[in-house]
Amino acid sequence: MHLVPHRPLQRAPDGRSGRGGLRLPAVSSGTRFVTVATASLVVLAVATVLSLGLGSHPVAPGAVVDALLRFDPSDDDHLIVVSSRLPRAALCIVVGVGLSVAGAVMQSLTRNPLAEPGLLGLNAGASLAVVVGIVFFGVTDLVGYLGFAFLGAALAAVAVYALGTAHRSGATPARMALAGAAIAMFLSAITTAVLLSRESAYDQFRFWAVGTLQGRGLEVTATVLPFIAVGAVGALLLARPLNALALGDDSARSLGVSAPLSRGGGGLVVVLLAGAATAAAGPIGFIGLVAPHVVRMLVGSDHRFLIPATLVVGPATLMVADVLGRVVIAPGEIPTAVAAAIIGGPVFVALVRSRRKIAG
Repeated sequence: MHLVPHRPLQRAPDGRSGRGGLRLPAVSSGTRFVTVATASLVVLAVATVLSLGLGSHPVAPGAVVDALLRFDPSDDDHLIVVSSRLPRAALCIVVGVGLSVAGAVMQSLTRNPLAEPGLLGLNAGASLAVVVGIVFFGVTDLVGYLGFAFLGAALAAVAVYALGTAHRSGATPARMALAGAAIAMFLSAITTAVLLSRESAYDQFRFWAVGTLQGRGLEVTATVLPFIAVGAVGALLLARPLNALALGDDSARSLGVSAPLSRGGGGLVVVLLAGAATAAAGPIGFIGLVAPHVVRMLVGSDHRFLIPATLVVGPATLMVADVLGRVVIAPGEIPTAVAAAIIGGPVFVALVRSRRKIAG
């Protein structure tokens, strides 16, 4: 009788298991990254063309491509595509990058897969700052809101970090989450109080607070693009330190990674990305939660692949949400934040349920 030599089962890099909890050979993270990134780019391209063509005045896909290649200002279709819908699509991509990558970095820093930019009180800080700008400084235009929203988001993040690290044992994921929730509730209460005392400011505030890409010109994208670009590059540079932090502070230190410095850099990246995106489009949820979560399930937890893949999946997800928001009640339109929640909520519930089934 011939004995078949024992072949040890390989451990999957993302921790997935086969039947009976056995670790099975898995496709490499690099291969999965290429597949996910390619598919996301295709989805993003198709959704962008649809975004440029859909609206109260539909434009055929051929006319959209023609407008981009041979713009004729005397053609009404070309004018609508280039002057109105193209700036919206550009901002959608930029905001999608900012929110999704900020969510990925935040989930890694807090070791909480449910973390998203609102966890650090960024949305609440930006909202209060916009209200202050409207009520006390007479700001009335969208570009004016940007500076206040960005400053408010940054100050809120600093306050959360200071509160979360006030204990002598230092910051922990749970303490940071609690600090973020406390600061967010406090700032939201002040915002409500100011709006109730100045009802005339509510109409101006809700235009920004509804969370939409509509009505934003290229000047808005140009204003926030440098912050998003710097934050995205910073996130890519933090890939290896974040991998080390995932092993614990002691292991990170043995690998030559400074945990406090890496967390500080990660916090700055989150403020740049989420602060700029929120300032431009208002508070849009679920993109910073769902996109990194999906990428982590498909690509794995290695930040060398996780962050670059999120750079593509996030904008594709937000673009699809924006397109569907214009289709569902056409010729009307659902705000982008509402459409993202309608799509992101069920998708996230399904992802959580699937993870539980796999773990069981």
